Parts: sequence; structure tokens; C-alpha cells
Amino acid sequence: MEITGKIDEVRRKVKEWRKQGLSVGLVPTMGFLHEGHKSLIVRAAAENDRVVVSDFVNPIQFGVNEDLATYPRDIEADKKLCEEAGAALIFHPEVEEMYAPDFSTYVEMQKVSEGLCGKTRPTHFRGVCTVVCKLFHIVMPDRAYFGQKDAQQLAVIRRMVRDLNMDIQIVACPIVREEDGLAKSSRNTYLNEEERKAALVLSKAVFLGEEMMQDGERDAETILKAMRQMIEAEPLAKMDYVEMVDADTIEPLVRAEGRVLTAMAVYIGTTRLIDNFIMEV
Repeated sequence: MEITGKIDEVRRKVKEWRKQGLSVGLVPTMGFLHEGHKSLIVRAAAENDRVVVSDFVNPIQFGVNEDLATYPRDIEADKKLCEEAGAALIFHPEVEEMYAPDFSTYVEMQKVSEGLCGKTRPTHFRGVCTVVCKLFHIVMPDRAYFGQKDAQQLAVIRRMVRDLNMDIQIVACPIVREEDGLAKSSRNTYLNEEERKAALVLSKAVFLGEEMMQDGERDAETILKAMRQMIEAEPLAKMDYVEMVDADTIEPLVRAEGRVLTAMAVYIGTTRLIDNFIMEV
């Protein structure tokens, strides 16, 4: 496995693979990799001849007063995980490699990016779309792999690929959870012992909503009310949102019909965590 911080080196390597007739998968990450990321890389390695993992904390998807400066980083641990999972190349650029000092070109999106996380993080998906678009142009992969935990991001990327006619297959991979149910996240490291226990309220609310829908409940407000009450009962939890939307358009639903995404963002102390489930109804 190799690592580089240079765009030209990535392009040179990918061109070599292409000349050999090899397929290429891309796993975009912000580093500090965990088992959830590893599952993406393992799947990419199973479905492609070579896998590129981008390891880049993207500054333009962080808003004012968000955790850009404190976002966890550990490139040595990331290298070990990537090698174990079957990656061929890590792209680990500096900010200056990705964004010129006078950088002024962004990928904007309407509607799909405006609900859920987009309400309280209005510039977030502009930053996501821009960096992912750049990564797609740099690597030119056959397939790119994203986790379902970031369900709105997945919908946004799929819409961008469709709207801009990008010849890339977007592959969604299931949420990976801790043994007690908490969705794996790099931000879990922010939680102290008490907050870590309190954070289980997210997955408990997810499992409650899933159970209600599996038992036949279809009224969105009934399901959401039960989930919200569970979260509100946890003293350390503060809701950003708990909503039911169409999984592809992110439009709010009154009834659970079609491909349904029930998603939440909850602050545990000062740490903002997300979780969700998708169900075909």
C-alpha cells in the first residue's frame, strides 16, 4: 500500500492501473478511521481491483464554531487499518493541495440538501459536494462507497452524480454499530463515560421506530413522537431533529410509504451525533 498527498501522484497511479485494465474503487473519508470505514474499504476491495481511500479533513464542510480544529486525526492508525482492509493507495493531502488560496468554485445543491442537517448546517453540503466532486475528478473511480449513517449525504451525492452525469456507481453500505448499539463515529471519542452511556438513547430510539414500523404503524407523527419522547427522557440529550422523510428526495412524510428514512441529530453534551434507519414500505 502507498500513501501520497499529491493530486498528480494519485492521477499517475490511477492511469497506471487503467492501462492494466484494472477497476478502481474510492472510499472518501475524513480520517480517524473505525470499523465502519473499514467495512467500506473491505467491500470496495472485494468489488474492485484497486481501492483509493481519501483521508482528508475537509475545512469547507465545517460551519462557524464547529469542530474543525478539534476533529480527531491519527494518520498512522489510519494507514494500518487501510492496509488491513485491502486499500492500495491513501490520498492524504494538505488543505493547500486541495484548495488554492483564491479558491472560489463550489458545487451547490437545492432541496435535497436543505432539510435535516441542512437546516442547522446551511453550508455543510456545499462543502461535501465540492470536495467529493473534486475527489471524483482526481481519482475517476468506477465506484465510490459511502455509509448509510450519513444518509442525507448519501442522497445528496447520488443526486449530484445523477444531475451532473458523472459516470460513477455510488454504493451504499450498512451502518456499523458498537456491541451496545451506538453507531460507530469518529466523534464518539469526544464523549466522556457518562455521555457515552447517554448516547445510547439514539440507537434505542432508532430501534423503537423500526419496531413500530415493523409492527404496522404508518403514521409518521405517532412514530416520531414516541422516538422524541425517548430522547427527551435522557437528561444529557438535546434534539436537533428527529424526522421521517423520503430517503431519496428528503421531503417530509406524513405516512410511512415508499423508501422511508427516519433520521435524527442529537447533542449529547456538546457532541452532535446522528443516526437513522431506512425501511421499504
